[in-house]
Amino acid sequence: MWFKNLLIYRLTQDLPFDAEALETALATKLARPCASQELTTYGFVAPFGKGEDAPLVHISGDFLLIAARKEERILPGSVVRDAVKEKVEEIEAEQMRKVYKKERDQIKDEIIQAFLPRAFIRRSSTFAAIAPKQGLILVNSASPKRAEDLLSTLREVIGSLPVRPLTVKMSPTATMTEWVTTQKAANDFFVLDECELRDTHEDGGIVRCKRQDLTSEEIQLHLSTGKVVTQLSLAWQDKLSFVLDDKMVVKRLKFEDLLQDQAEQDGGDEALGQLDASFTLMMLTFGDFLPSMVEALGGEEMPQGI
Repeated sequence: MWFKNLLIYRLTQDLPFDAEALETALATKLARPCASQELTTYGFVAPFGKGEDAPLVHISGDFLLIAARKEERILPGSVVRDAVKEKVEEIEAEQMRKVYKKERDQIKDEIIQAFLPRAFIRRSSTFAAIAPKQGLILVNSASPKRAEDLLSTLREVIGSLPVRPLTVKMSPTATMTEWVTTQKAANDFFVLDECELRDTHEDGGIVRCKRQDLTSEEIQLHLSTGKVVTQLSLAWQDKLSFVLDDKMVVKRLKFEDLLQDQAEQDGGDEALGQLDASFTLMMLTFGDFLPSMVEALGGEEMPQGI
């Protein structure tokens, strides 16, 4: 279980995350299939394993892992539009009258209800790690919308979840721009070969570089004309690499072979043991990596009262 993206949330109050109580709470909103007339459903699933006996909360040391699943019926808009158009034209031809918006909307609703049972089903899962001692919730997603779906549903079942996105005192854009300009990142961080440069004007240009020497004259020229770095590929120590953006979203996380080999060795022969070992090692690595990244970006901006 290695996260591929990371959205970081700070708990603004000290919540006692009791694993047994959390298990009971999650069980009140289990994931389920869409009924024939439902567009979407959302609920919690076991992060590891299947079946009724699989726990909804995976416990590893001081860390908890949960997962939610969204199931939705995919109904292409073009199919609905074509069906509505065909029905409207049929009514107008047969009844010699104009179909106006209110009736058109009603026709659309009827067509959607008729098509729903035949629509394709798409399932997607989102994982979140809770680190109560660190006061953090880490969501394995680059989409704030997907993270908020999980967090709001978690808030619904446990009654309260005071969290906010983790923020830093300095603009990540300013820090990343300085690192590329000076060709030197903070301690333990190394600039790699990918970045996005944006003009600060609203209608300014965007330059995306991959497999590019970011110390080159070409990149420095863009920076000298006022562009800033809004995404940057980085490595931390010899343990992981990632892309950081200006919203503090960590994307395309990759854990180096050294860590993966260690997890494989620690996990034994069973699949569940492998998953547990990788999750534990990942969270222990985050325990060092996240404070280091926050410090490199100027330190955490703490809300009042924390």
